[in-house]
Amino acid sequence: MTADRIRTTHIGSLPRSPDLLELLKRRQAGEDVDEEEWHDRVCEATASVIERQADIGLDIVNNGEQPRVSFNWYVANRLTGIGDTRDAPLWDDLADYPEYAEEAFEAEGIDLTKQPSVTGPVEYAGEEAAREEIDTFVELLDAADADFEGTFLTAASPGIAAATLVNDYYDSHEEFLSVVGDALKREYELIAETGATLQLDAPDLLTTGHRGFGDRPIEKLKPIVRMHVEALNEATADIPDEQIRVHTCWGSYEGPHHRDKPLEEILPILYDLDIGGLSIEEANPRHQHEYRVFREHPLPDGWTLIPGVVDVKTNIVEHPEVVADRLERVAGAIDDPTRIVAAPDCGFDTQAGLAMVHPEIAWAKLETLVEGAEVATKRLFG
Repeated sequence: MTADRIRTTHIGSLPRSPDLLELLKRRQAGEDVDEEEWHDRVCEATASVIERQADIGLDIVNNGEQPRVSFNWYVANRLTGIGDTRDAPLWDDLADYPEYAEEAFEAEGIDLTKQPSVTGPVEYAGEEAAREEIDTFVELLDAADADFEGTFLTAASPGIAAATLVNDYYDSHEEFLSVVGDALKREYELIAETGATLQLDAPDLLTTGHRGFGDRPIEKLKPIVRMHVEALNEATADIPDEQIRVHTCWGSYEGPHHRDKPLEEILPILYDLDIGGLSIEEANPRHQHEYRVFREHPLPDGWTLIPGVVDVKTNIVEHPEVVADRLERVAGAIDDPTRIVAAPDCGFDTQAGLAMVHPEIAWAKLETLVEGAEVATKRLFG
């Protein structure tokens, strides 16, 4: 927390270069890629995003997830037991508009109509890849001429990892979720050992009901969300709460979102998370009104709220005053601007090659985020 201004961050993925996207696409397709070329492109891309974050003036930064094919699919490359792929069902809101869904999602790095299947025991096999990603960021950060207030590194939560994969091996979702959490626990601890904040990406906490839930009452969904919260807590039990922040959202895709579940129904369950910071969309047009929920359900003691105040689904660059207005509303709802860190709603390139915002416009949106946080600081701190 800070006593005199609103700090800024983002939610993990940043635009990737065309050269890196091509290599990611080839690696994901199982093609041979020269490892030296791969390492060089990743280093160049990571150094570039560190420099641009510094130039913009962001306070809390990361590596932009440059070496990952996506915020969640990368887990299939770091776990054992992965078999063939299965057809992925449409999310409920997209199923209501099938003509739109057919043309909406074509990514260069992955086929989003498929899901990897788990056909054997799940164990963590990603330590080498995780260490390489972490070490590359730390080394390039040390070499950069930049002075950031903090750093974070992202990882898929147990719940979103389990939702990304199809369970064709374990007897129940509960067992599968627990095993996945046990496996990813090592990755979480590797990140925490650097001293950086661990950001767990957990859209499952708000989107678990997106596939096949239909019109069933939300009370049927809440026990599943509680199960996912418990799995996350178990997997991070050895990491201090204040070193963990969770990002959750209603899915970073340009869809109708008319079947999204209301925040007020789920937020009390999220408050059982053992964390120090929570990131939730507030710029998404479907959810801009939900800042009011924090009045009815006050933020837990010691938590920082990371409201999304820049949309990541449109190429409209918000005016700084718009960003400031959003921050001011949230600050009023929690009655303490020192507990806010400004951010976009989600990542800008969560699935490599499927960015809805042009790369240069994404950077412009981050610039306006910083400018808007400065305007809000003047209003709220005087």
